[in-house]
Amino acid sequence: LSSNNAKFPYLKKDEYETWAMKMEWIMNTDHNLWKIIQNGNSKKSLGRDSKGGIIILPLVSFEEHVAVQRETKARNLLLQSLPEDHMVDFHHLDDAKEIWLAMKARFGGNEESKKIRKTMLKQAFLEFSVYEEEGLHKGYD
Repeated sequence: LSSNNAKFPYLKKDEYETWAMKMEWIMNTDHNLWKIIQNGNSKKSLGRDSKGGIIILPLVSFEEHVAVQRETKARNLLLQSLPEDHMVDFHHLDDAKEIWLAMKARFGGNEESKKIRKTMLKQAFLEFSVYEEEGLHKGYD
C-alpha cells in the first residue's frame, strides 16, 4: 500500500466510527502503523528546534530510523484524512497517537452525545410526513 496511489477515507461529520474502522484497517496493512497510533512510538529520535518545530535527532540504530519513518507516515496519513477546516487544529500535535486521541475526542463524541443524536434523528423520522396530494417525490424536495 503506497500513499501515492491509496485512497484514504475522509473524516466526515458524525461518521467517526466508520472512519476509525477504515483507518485502523489501512494502518494495519502498512508497517503496523496501527500499533504506533495505539501505543505511541519511541520519541527519543524526535526533538524540537528553537521555534517549536519537530526535528529528527541523530539516529542511533536502524530500528530507530524505521520507527521515526513509521511515526511520520502514521501522523501524515491521519492528518491527510481530516477536512481542511480542521487540519490546523491537529497539525501541532507531536505524534500519531496524540492526533488519533484528539480526533476521537473531537469527532467521536461520548455516549451521552450519541444518545442525544440518536433521539434527535428518531424524532425527526417520526415527524417526517408527506401529504397524499403532494406525492412521494415532494417529500424529497
